[in-house]
Amino acid sequence: MPATRQPLSVAIITLNAASQLAACLQSVRFADEVVVVDSGSTDGTPALAERLGARVIQHDWLGFGPQKQFAVDAAHHDWVLCLDADERVSPELQAAIEIALKSPSTAAFRFPRCNRFLGRYLRHGEGYPDWSLRLFDRRQARWSDDAVHEKVETNGRVADLTGDLLHDSAESLAAYLTKQNRYTTLAAEMALAAGKRASVGRIAFSPLVRFIKFYFIRQGFRDGLPGLIHIAIGCFNSFMKYSKMLERQQSDAALR
Repeated sequence: MPATRQPLSVAIITLNAASQLAACLQSVRFADEVVVVDSGSTDGTPALAERLGARVIQHDWLGFGPQKQFAVDAAHHDWVLCLDADERVSPELQAAIEIALKSPSTAAFRFPRCNRFLGRYLRHGEGYPDWSLRLFDRRQARWSDDAVHEKVETNGRVADLTGDLLHDSAESLAAYLTKQNRYTTLAAEMALAAGKRASVGRIAFSPLVRFIKFYFIRQGFRDGLPGLIHIAIGCFNSFMKYSKMLERQQSDAALR
């Protein structure tokens, strides 16, 4: 480790990620420590992580936000970079991180995430730049307690870094849709718990507004057919979230 850089821990949560984890770990070999928190993998993920130099901790699933915070708390160093198993730090981002940690003047850093979808890295629309706050001083920032759509919260200043975080999910379209169905259910439950309500207007117009924003204003059309499909799924997710909220509202009203 260069003497002029703050020591860095990388925190990763996993579940059956053996097919993706090796590339992720190889991209963060510049870090001083990698801690992997696994929630019961059956595909050899823990053994692979240990073989590649990571410190592995087994811990029951807590939800995305709490599980990631558990990994942050388990790290040895205060500066932590949080990744998913299907993400890779690009050489450009590594260089930016190394420079930023020489004399950090902010509590956290964010950088663009580039998402690969149907074989193509999306550079427009909803898929890019997808700003992600993942590098932070844990004394000044922490993960939210959200079960889904978790985020890093900080009262300190946040600065931007250049270089992409590459999100290279190898899942099939069917698996992606299954995951999105689960996410919309969780998002609906969170919205209702926060006192939000669904309406016919939201169900009808939220997907339309989303499509106009990401396909035309943010030029998602420039990403070709993968861009169109990605945005269409996002619009359908919005439709399903509010539909699930309305279903729950009607069910609760019938019980009263």
